[in-house]
Parts: sequence; C-alpha cells; structure tokens
Amino acid sequence: MALHGFKEMIEENDTVMLYINFSTIIPIKVSETTMNKKGDKEVENIYQTKYGALKVSDLIGKKFGHRVDLSKGFAYALHPSPELWTKSLPHRTQILYSTDIAMIILQLELKPGCVVIESGTGSGSLSHSLIRTIAPSGHLHTYDFHQQRSEKARVEFEEHGLKDFVTCYHKDVCEEGFGLENTADAVFLDLPHPWKVVPHAKKSLKRSGGRLCSFSPCIEQVQETCEQLKENGFKEVNTIECLLREFQVRKITLPEFDPEFDPLDEKNDNSDNLPSEQDNQQKEDGQKGMKRKHTGSSIMEAEKKFVTGVPLTSMPGHTGYLTFATLPPILS
Repeated sequence: MALHGFKEMIEENDTVMLYINFSTIIPIKVSETTMNKKGDKEVENIYQTKYGALKVSDLIGKKFGHRVDLSKGFAYALHPSPELWTKSLPHRTQILYSTDIAMIILQLELKPGCVVIESGTGSGSLSHSLIRTIAPSGHLHTYDFHQQRSEKARVEFEEHGLKDFVTCYHKDVCEEGFGLENTADAVFLDLPHPWKVVPHAKKSLKRSGGRLCSFSPCIEQVQETCEQLKENGFKEVNTIECLLREFQVRKITLPEFDPEFDPLDEKNDNSDNLPSEQDNQQKEDGQKGMKRKHTGSSIMEAEKKFVTGVPLTSMPGHTGYLTFATLPPILS
C-alpha cells in the first residue's frame, strides 16, 4: 500500500486507517491471520476496539472510505495518507505534526524530482510527507544514529510501498557527515547539535544552491546554528515558530455603531430625566437581531446579534523553532 498514490479497493496486505473518531485513528495491516502476543503462533486477525471487535479479513474487497460495522458501533476504513499516518504512527521519538511539516515543505521549495537529505529519521512522520512531495522522480536520504529506529523505519517504508523513493542510513552525521557531495536540493536537520552538521550540509547541497531547515526546541540551539550558517556562507537566515490558534463559532451581541448619535449632544443626555420602564419600548429596526431602546428622540441603546469566530483562551504551546537558510549557487 503506497502512501503517495491512491487506489479504490482494499486488498490483502494493504494498510488501512481505521477511523473511529478524530483522536482515535488506528493503522491496520489487512491479513487473515496474525501472530499472538507471545509471537509463537498464528491466530485469526481480529482487532479489538472500544466499540467492539473487527474481523480484519472482512475488509478485503471493500472500498476505501467504507463504513465498517463493529460489534458495538462502527468505524470507517480510510485510505492511508501522510497526515493520517502522522496522527496514528507508533512513536519512537517526538515527532513533527502537520502544522510544522507544511511550513517545512513550503520553505524548502520541494517539488517532484527533488533530492532531500533528512537527519534524523525518528518515527518517520516528516519522511512520509517528504516522499509524497518529491515522488515519483525524487529521492530521500534519511539518517539516524540509532540502529533500531533506522531499521524499523526501513521496514515501514517497505510496507507502505515507498522503498524506491528512500534510502535509510545508520550513521552519526555529526561526526561522519552524510557521505554525499553536490547531491541534494534541500537538507533538513532535527538534531541536538545541528550547528555541527552545517559544514557537512553545505558539502552535500548542489553547487547550484539549495535550502536548509533546522528544527530546534530551544532558542540557544537556534543561536548557535544561525552563527554557523552565516560563517559557512548561507544567506536569508530566518527563524519562525508555527503556533496553531483555534477559533470557535459562537453567537455574540455587540453594540451597533450609529453615525447619527452624538454622545456630547445635550439632547442625548438623559441622566436628569431617566425614563420609566413603561416609557422604554423596544422597537424593531427592520433587521433581524437588531433592537433599539428609544426615549423621546434620543437613542439609548442599539445592539446586534451575529455569528462570529472567537479565539480560545488556551492554545497549544511551543513545539520548536524552524530556522531556514539559502545556500547561493557557486559561480566559477
């Protein structure tokens, strides 16, 4: 099952995203049997959810997007995508989410055919989105110093049909570099000491120039990296932070602006002659949701109800800083 393409029907050995709700998305490999918890015997592949059991083999032959009946509810069998994989992948490290991923792909100016270097691989969240962007003619070189993480990522890429677009390396790039020169269009760094890799990144970028991005959670890392980028000839160095601000749709009431009302006019000063409740009558203004309270010829109040977006009082906090830079072409 390739995450960079699309097909209509579910087949055996495909990866299906079982959508239960927005916060519960489960990747399932479609097969009739699976290994038990001890790993010493094959048993029928039945997946348990909080809404009941699913016989996984029943998914074969059905369309992606199909509603799946569970013993105590239902779910949807969705086609896998990098975004859904990011929300459901097994976490081996902290991962990047769609907000930062979208900005990275935009700022690195990636397109089909680009060659990208990534370090480190981690859980492969960013890797899947990079591959979809540069496929079918591009290639991703991804590095991780942890052997088990690198091997697990390689297996996932093969299961997802992406092995032709990515090469995994088990390597400490801070000490050994990438081993590639004049190859990449862009470099992405997610490392504890990204400034140590800047000289290696410069060698790996094409002589025609390229873009670099470094993700760092601490501002001290950003400062060190920016100094190294400038020393190595990178231009257009800038750092941004992506914060997602959610708005809720609500119905609110606000005073309506009346250009004819002058608060300094003595006619509108009713402090000495306050009206009684019987004298105050609400009159319709001709528009739905708009009311005015009149006292003689003066306007006491004008309000309007309407639907708007209200920002939440709390929002997701800091994830990390994205530092971008450009290596200008070498003219000789």
